[in-house]
Amino acid sequence: MSEPVMSEPVTSAFDPLREQLAGAAREFGGDAVSALLTGMVDDVDRALREELEIFPVCHHSPASALAMVRRLRDKQPKVIYLELCEDLQPLLTELRNCRLPVAVQAFATHLDGFPQEWAPLSVVAPITEASAEYQAIAYALETPGVELVLVDRSTDHVFQWAEKEDAPEGEHARPQGEEAGLHGDAVGVEIGDLRPRFAELEEHLLHHGKVRHWSEWWDQYVEQPLSGADHDTYRQVMTLIGSLFRRLSRDPARLAADEDRERYMWTRMREHLAATGADPADCLYVCGAFHAASPVEQFGVRSTAPFTITPRTGTTWLYGLIPSSHSAIEAQFGLASGSVSIAAATWAKAVKRDGLTPYRLAGQKGARKAAVRKPAPAPGRGPAADRLTGFLSRPPVLDALDEAELLGWCVDIVRLARRNGYLASTADAIAVFETSILLAGMRGRARPTPYDFQDAAVTCIEKDVVPGRRDVARLCEILLGSDRVGSVGYDALPPLARNVLDRLAPLGLDLEKRTIQRALLDLRADPALGPCSDLLWMLRYLLPPEAVRPIMGERRLGERSIQESWDLALGKHQRSLIELGYDGVTVEQVLEQRLRRRVWAPEATAAVALAAVEDAVLYLGSRRFADELGARAVELLSAERSADDAPEVLRRIRRLLAYYRAHEPELPAWCEEFATAGYAHYCTLLPTAFVDDDTGVRQVGAMLGFLFSMESLALALGCDRAQLELAVRQSHPEAPAKVALLWAARTQLGLLTVAELRERCDELLGNPLVVPSFPQYIMGFVQAMEPVPALSGFVVEVISKAFGRLPDSVLLPWLPKLITTLRAEAAELMPALVREAGRTFPGSLAGVDSWTPPWSSQPAPAPGLVSRPAAAPSGPAAELLSTHRTACDAVAVLLGCEPTWQAAGASPASPAALLLTAHPEPVEALAALLA
Repeated sequence: MSEPVMSEPVTSAFDPLREQLAGAAREFGGDAVSALLTGMVDDVDRALREELEIFPVCHHSPASALAMVRRLRDKQPKVIYLELCEDLQPLLTELRNCRLPVAVQAFATHLDGFPQEWAPLSVVAPITEASAEYQAIAYALETPGVELVLVDRSTDHVFQWAEKEDAPEGEHARPQGEEAGLHGDAVGVEIGDLRPRFAELEEHLLHHGKVRHWSEWWDQYVEQPLSGADHDTYRQVMTLIGSLFRRLSRDPARLAADEDRERYMWTRMREHLAATGADPADCLYVCGAFHAASPVEQFGVRSTAPFTITPRTGTTWLYGLIPSSHSAIEAQFGLASGSVSIAAATWAKAVKRDGLTPYRLAGQKGARKAAVRKPAPAPGRGPAADRLTGFLSRPPVLDALDEAELLGWCVDIVRLARRNGYLASTADAIAVFETSILLAGMRGRARPTPYDFQDAAVTCIEKDVVPGRRDVARLCEILLGSDRVGSVGYDALPPLARNVLDRLAPLGLDLEKRTIQRALLDLRADPALGPCSDLLWMLRYLLPPEAVRPIMGERRLGERSIQESWDLALGKHQRSLIELGYDGVTVEQVLEQRLRRRVWAPEATAAVALAAVEDAVLYLGSRRFADELGARAVELLSAERSADDAPEVLRRIRRLLAYYRAHEPELPAWCEEFATAGYAHYCTLLPTAFVDDDTGVRQVGAMLGFLFSMESLALALGCDRAQLELAVRQSHPEAPAKVALLWAARTQLGLLTVAELRERCDELLGNPLVVPSFPQYIMGFVQAMEPVPALSGFVVEVISKAFGRLPDSVLLPWLPKLITTLRAEAAELMPALVREAGRTFPGSLAGVDSWTPPWSSQPAPAPGLVSRPAAAPSGPAAELLSTHRTACDAVAVLLGCEPTWQAAGASPASPAALLLTAHPEPVEALAALLA
C-alpha cells in the first residue's frame, strides 16, 4: 500500500487525539499499534482538509442516506461527483420510470479485447431508495443548475483490470433462490463497500459484539449511533472506519485495484474542474468510506501527479435497467439475509422520526411527491473541529425500550406464522416479547433490535418441521421489511420489450404485473389473435420456461392448434425480456440471430442445423432463411467424420421432407442436395461404421435407414445404387448385433432371401456355442426395423423362437437387459413391434391352445390318404366370372399364376372319380338306400 504524500507539518484539531491514541498504543500495544492508530487519525485529518468536500458513504446504509439528505439540504452543491461507472450516466434519468429497487446494467455479448469464454459480460449497480447515492441522484436530477458527474472507471475498465482468468475478477457465486437470481451472473459494482478484509478482525468484532454476522454488527455499532449524528461527526467516524479497514486489508491485488480506481476518479474530477471552471467549494464528492481515506499521490484537486487512463477496448456495450430486489442485492454482495429489508424499514422509521423529506425523482412509481423547499445558503467552510474524541470516549447512547413497537412485531409474527401453517398462539407472542428483551439484555442492549426479535421468534415458534414454504426467519424478514422487488417502467424498457408488450395487447392482460396470468386464445373464433400466438411461441423459445408456458396447444411442422392456453409471467421475468432487447429490436431479429449463431458455431453439427431449419419454419416462416440454414446443414453433413448424430439426422430430415412434400409444390434445392450428399456420405462411412467399436448399432441402423429411405430420391437425382451395394458387400462386422443388421440390409437389397435368413437364425439357435450370444443378434434385428420395416414380422418370429428355445440360464439374465435396452435405444421402434405382435398372436387366451405359428411348417397328410381337389364351383357368381374372364386373368397374372379355367360343375380326373365311373353299382345302391 502506498503511503500518503507528506507535507509541511500543519497544526490540526486532531493533534490532541493523535497524541492520546499514540500514548495509549505505546503503553499497551507497542509501536506497531501506535503507528496504526495515529495513521488512522492522519487519514481523517487529510480527508477533512481537502478543498473538495468528500462525503464517505456505505452502500444501502440508512445512516449514510440520512446524512446525505441533511447535507444536501444545507450545502446545496452545484456539482456532485459520484463513485459509479462513468458510462452508466445516461441511464440515471430513466429511474423516473421505475419502481425501486432496480439496477443499472451494462451488457456485452460480442467481445473484442476480452477472452471469448467470458461472454456474456454483465455489470450491474443496484439502487435502492435507502441509499445515499440515490438521494444524490434524485437531488441532482430534480434541482435546476446542478450537475451530476460519474467518475468511476467505465464498465470496460472493470474487466480490463480483472485478472486474466477463466472468470472475471469480482464475480460472485451464482445467487440462489427465485428473487436472488434477478442479477444473474453479473459482476456487481457497489458504492461504499465497507466490510473488513481482515478475517481475524471481523471474527473478533462479531465475537465481542455478541452478534451473528457482519450486517448485525454494522447495524448495532455504526448505523444506530450515526443515524442522528451531525454532519462533522458522521464524516469523521465514517472516514475513520474506512481507514481502519484499509490499513488492515490483507489482499494486495484488490487493494492495488482500489488505488487505481481512486487515481482514476481523482483524475476525472480534476479534468472536469479544469474544463468547467467549477469552484471546488460548490462541489461534493460522494464515494465509499474506504476510498475517502486514500493515500494515493493523485489525491486532491491540487495534486499534479499524472495518471494515464487506458483506452477502452472494441467491445460494444449495451445499457439498460433491470429489476432488482432486496434478496438479489444480499445474495450478490454477500450480505446477511434480510439485512437490506431491515435497512429499508430502519430508513422509513428514521425519516418519519426526524421529520425529513428525502429526495425523490418526480413521477417515479411508488414515490410520494416531495415537499418543495427553498434552497438554504451554503454555510462558510471553516476548520474541521474534532468530533472523534467525544464520539470515541463516551459510551453509546442506548435507545429506550419501545414496548408498542415490540408488541406489534410479536402479534404480527404470530398472525403471519398461523397463516403459514404454524400452530402459534397468544402465548407464543408473549414468549417472543419476553425472549426478545432477554436476548437484548444478554447482548448489552436496552432496546431489542430486529435481529434480537428474529432470534426470539425462531426460538419460540419454530418447530421441527416447517409446515409451509417459509420458515420463521423468513417470516420475520417479510414482517420487518419484506423482499421488495423493483420493476422497470414501460418508457424505460428497450424497444424490443416495448414491442412485445404492444403486440400482446390484444390479449387484454396487464403483462407488467409479477403474477402469473392465464391467456386463452380461440384462434378459430378470433383469427386476430394469430399474431399473438406466433409471438408467444417465439418467446417460449427465447425466454426461460417459466416466463411463457403453454398449457394447451402445440406447434409442430404442418400442425397449428385452433385453441391455446398460456401461463404468462413476463413481469416476473422482466430481466430476461430486457436482456433479450440487447440483441435486437424485434423478437424475430433476435431469433434469427440466435439460430444463425447456433448453426455457424464451431461445434455445430448437421443435426443442429436441421433443428435450426425446423425452428425457422415453425417460428419465422421464412423460406429464404430456412434455405440458408439448410445449405449450411449440407456443408456440415459432408464435413462430418462420424455417424454419432445419424439417428437425429434421420429423424429430422424425414420430418422436414414430409412437411415440404405436403405443403410445397416441390422440394427445396437444399433438401435434394442433402439427400444426395447424405447418400454418398453414409455409403462411404458404412464399411468403417460396421467394424468400429465406437459406433453403436443404433447409429449404424440410422445410417442404413437414411440410405434405404432416401434411396428413391437419391437415385432420381443421379446417385448410383451400386455404391450402396458395394458398401454393404464390403462390410464385415464381427459383433453379433451388427451382423444381424448386415443380414437385414442384404435382405433389403435382395442379396439374401427371407427363407435363407430364417435358416441362418435357426442354425444359430441350434448351435450351443452361439446360443449365449443370440440375444445380441435379436437387438440387431430390432434395430433393423428402422431401415427395413418389412422385417417387423420376422423380428417377432425371431423373438418368439428365442423365448421358446433359449435355455433359462441364458433367457432369464437377458430379460432385464432386453427391457432396458429396448427402452433406451429402440423406444421409437416399439410401437411397430407391438402392432406386428398383435397381428401375429391370437387375440384371446382361448385361442392360444389351438394357435399355430405362421412360420411353423404345415403338417403332412396321413399315409394312404390322397387329397382330392375340389370341384369347380358353380352358380351365378361362377357364371359371371366365366363370362367375363379378363379381370380374373389379370389378377392371376399379377399373382404369378397360370390363368386356366375349368368347366362349371366339372370334376377333376382323380383316381377315385375314375373308379366310381367304371363301377357305378355301389353308388346307385347307396342312392336308392338314401331315397
